[in-house]
Amino acid sequence: MKRHLISAADLSRCDAVLILDTAEELASLADRPIKKLPTLRGRTVVNLFYEDSTRTRISFEAAAKRLSADVINFSAKGSSVAKGESLKDTALTLEAMGADAVIIRHGASGAAHRLAGWVQGSVLNAGDGTHEHPTQALLDAFTIRRRLRGTGAAGARGAGLDGLRVTIVGDVLHSRVARSNVLLLSTLGAEVTLAAPPTLLPLAVGSWPCAVSYDLDSELSKSDVVMMLRVQQERMTAAYFPSVREYSRRYGLDAERMARLPGHAIVMHPGPMNRGVEIAAEVADSVRSTIVEQVANGVTTRMAVLYLLLGGTEFPATGEAR
Repeated sequence: MKRHLISAADLSRCDAVLILDTAEELASLADRPIKKLPTLRGRTVVNLFYEDSTRTRISFEAAAKRLSADVINFSAKGSSVAKGESLKDTALTLEAMGADAVIIRHGASGAAHRLAGWVQGSVLNAGDGTHEHPTQALLDAFTIRRRLRGTGAAGARGAGLDGLRVTIVGDVLHSRVARSNVLLLSTLGAEVTLAAPPTLLPLAVGSWPCAVSYDLDSELSKSDVVMMLRVQQERMTAAYFPSVREYSRRYGLDAERMARLPGHAIVMHPGPMNRGVEIAAEVADSVRSTIVEQVANGVTTRMAVLYLLLGGTEFPATGEAR
């Protein structure tokens, strides 16, 4: 049966824990002289990126290669897309070339869902517009579990994120990372709060499984995790706040605010960062920061997803793609 990962909502708690546990097992590869497994030998994985990316594209490529898959990197720039070729025709071309999995990033929300209806292989959503970015949420959950629940079979294996309080701060309106994190972290048992100005919250945020606050300072002392979001000015078509300086004063995480966090709390950011806007340089470089760790965990987590989707190991029945 054809399987995809389009949304974090496609994953049950069992599915998510299975992926995190598999990632925990695969993490040991990083310490080996040869960082490869033969699991996907003979399989072809296509990175179909219509938007610029550093971390996501390279980590998916590294993940597939460490599982011995053949990787084809497609960029819209310099391709027939520039001549007007549609997403469907591009998808059918890749299908004819024998792609077993297509990893897509696209500027239009819902592009991954449409693509899944056109190809026979698996489709992994690497970010579609302002909709979702499920593998980013998975690597964030993996990072949180490792930091706050322990590492290895004796520590984190089989565990969710029950009881942890996660505060996601910033431009939620334009963030696909925020939506996926709210869905996945709540599925894993975490209590999620969005802290943002009203103009940077979606209209339907009341239907999301999370709380909403307009006051970041009131949430800091009770947060186990603070996840900062980049202000996505490239997606903004109006003035959503008076000035960058005013936004940073109200919703930026500086050293003073970081000092109010509990001693065990961690600071996260999906990247790329705007230092001095949503996060101060001293916070980004502090021991509480997991930003570089998230990048390393991204490779491991995406290896786990590819391994489970293409390696012949089935998700539980509740996790079949929809």
